[in-house]
Amino acid sequence: MYEAIVLLPLLGAVIAGVISLVGAHNRFPGAEPGAPHDDHAAPLAAEDRAHGAPSADMAGSTLPHTGVEEPEHAPSAAGSLGAELITSTFLAIACLLSWYAFYDVGFLRNEARETLFSFIGSADLHSAWLLRIDPLTAVMLVVVTTVSSLVHIYSIGYMEEDPYKPRFFSYLSFFTFAMLMLVTADNLLQLFFGWEGVGLASYLLIGFWYHKPEANAAAIKAFIVNRVGDFGFSLGIFAAFYLTGAIDFDTVFDQAAGLVGKNIHFLSWNFDALTVVCLLLFMGAMGKSAQFLLHTWLPDAMEGPTPVSALIHAATMVTAGVFMVARLSPLFELAPNAKAVVTVIGATTAMFAATVGLVQNDIKRIIAYSTCSQLGYMFAAMGAGAYSVGMFHLFTHAFFKALLFLGSGCVILAMHHEQDIRKMGGLRHKIPFTHWMMVIGTLALTGFPLTAGFFSKDAIISADDVVQGGAAAYGFIMTTLAAALTSFYSWRLIFKTFWGEPYDRHHYEAAHESPKVMLVPLAILAVGCFAAGWPFVSIFTGHGADVFFGTSLKLGTADTIFEEVERLPIYVELLPTAMMAIGFLIALWFYILRPDVPVALARDQRILYEFLLNKWYFDEIYDFLFVRPVLWLGRLLWKGGDGFLIDGFGPDGVSARVLDVTKNVIRLQTGYLYHYAFAMLIGVAALVTWFMFAGPH
Repeated sequence: MYEAIVLLPLLGAVIAGVISLVGAHNRFPGAEPGAPHDDHAAPLAAEDRAHGAPSADMAGSTLPHTGVEEPEHAPSAAGSLGAELITSTFLAIACLLSWYAFYDVGFLRNEARETLFSFIGSADLHSAWLLRIDPLTAVMLVVVTTVSSLVHIYSIGYMEEDPYKPRFFSYLSFFTFAMLMLVTADNLLQLFFGWEGVGLASYLLIGFWYHKPEANAAAIKAFIVNRVGDFGFSLGIFAAFYLTGAIDFDTVFDQAAGLVGKNIHFLSWNFDALTVVCLLLFMGAMGKSAQFLLHTWLPDAMEGPTPVSALIHAATMVTAGVFMVARLSPLFELAPNAKAVVTVIGATTAMFAATVGLVQNDIKRIIAYSTCSQLGYMFAAMGAGAYSVGMFHLFTHAFFKALLFLGSGCVILAMHHEQDIRKMGGLRHKIPFTHWMMVIGTLALTGFPLTAGFFSKDAIISADDVVQGGAAAYGFIMTTLAAALTSFYSWRLIFKTFWGEPYDRHHYEAAHESPKVMLVPLAILAVGCFAAGWPFVSIFTGHGADVFFGTSLKLGTADTIFEEVERLPIYVELLPTAMMAIGFLIALWFYILRPDVPVALARDQRILYEFLLNKWYFDEIYDFLFVRPVLWLGRLLWKGGDGFLIDGFGPDGVSARVLDVTKNVIRLQTGYLYHYAFAMLIGVAALVTWFMFAGPH
């Protein structure tokens, strides 16, 4: 069963990939399968075809967002129906099996270890390809396969006329397979395989519309920024192997207690061994989960199709870092300084991303910064030692964040590929179902009572409040303030998109609901925004967490945390709800009752507004500190080192001198006999002269 959960998405990806290659070969006889063609711009998504938008059969039309002229005869989506049905069916089967595994493993305690094959055996390094199925894995299996299967179904409608739909579904299923390999890993090497697999898949999907320079740049940016984090992650794996002589989790965890107090000597300094290992591993999580300082790739990733955004943000790539910290909780529990860093980074990210989200205007970027902020909440919980609470928020977040992203795709479709919320308005009358679905997602995101987000987010804030230490206190303050900001920018999105007066009457009149194949996943996710909360509270945030997770999580002081949370004063328990209400009321005042107020505020506080609008200028700072120096160094090594020095004095220099000498020698070969006789005479005279003056030896 577990092999089927993991391998069905891979099988679907392979089949869809073959269909894509065969279709490309049939469309362009003699061309290399899958190669881009000069006469073909990238395909139109559903959002680019809404009412009046150019379609694939409109010769000479211009592709939106690009300025690239579309070809007269765009290639047909040959075999796309088979690709989408196969991949979606396989994911649906994997989803059903995952829910059964959740019950079987989490409640019946039928944990499993299934060895597929031996992977690496070299000296002391031994690694088997093994599926580790425990309650922590079961939670992630449910999250990944549920969201992915719904995204696959949604994509059938969203990418309806895309000529390269088989390739899209192949990438989507491969993305899911890589994440499943990550969460079922039994050792650090297998985890790293899935870790890099989701990075590769995100690169392919973010840059899926390769004709758009912005999409290519965003894909490269995501890939490079993650390489920074992955460098630290790989060093952490090396350090763990160096200290324990193993990379499988059980052996590393068993030896972890013996590493307490041991140091790593580096450059005449001694560092605590476990702290170094945990911080290096967490560096990888900062990149994958877009935490503060390594967050810059996440907003740009919105250049990919909307279903990709939903999958990245809700179930796969960005949740990998949170899962990794939870999986390695036995190490982090023995490194309190590393846990403090996790808390500080998480809380800072929650607040930073919330401030940036206040003024963004792209509907998908607002939700992207929301993801960044919510991931900060999860790490704040992990750093406090409440690992199960962090996993609870990961679990609930998957449903309402996928709902918000897929709902935004329906809005973009209705608005003729427009993503600026300032150019929307009044859409609740045209797309009422989508409106209410996004309202439900917003309620869950902001922590409205009885929604899933209410139970998980409030539990994080409460856990940070009861944990002793400066880092936890900082986490409590930042996450509490971020709750108000989250409510404000979330309702700002709803009010500017669905309320008020329409900005563009033409697009407004043409807007209508998306096809049912896109709306059904929204309805299922909306149910999850409630059903994923209260029924699971006891196994994530109560004393039942120890029973449910068993040894798959090192709960540490979690029992004490849960007991202290139950004794919190009522005003502390109500504080997150109060923050949510304050954010809602301010948004209502700004964008419904007095829409002139935010305009005047932005004008009067221009410096602050520009600071937030430009995302704290992190892109500009990194461009100045890293990008430009690297480009300058590269150009210097290219022009000066390679071109002038190596080529100039090396191959090019030697060959040039040989040619010069050859040209001069050629001049002596005149073909006249008297020239050769004269040269011989001069040579004989020189030889005689040398003998005369040299004398006897």
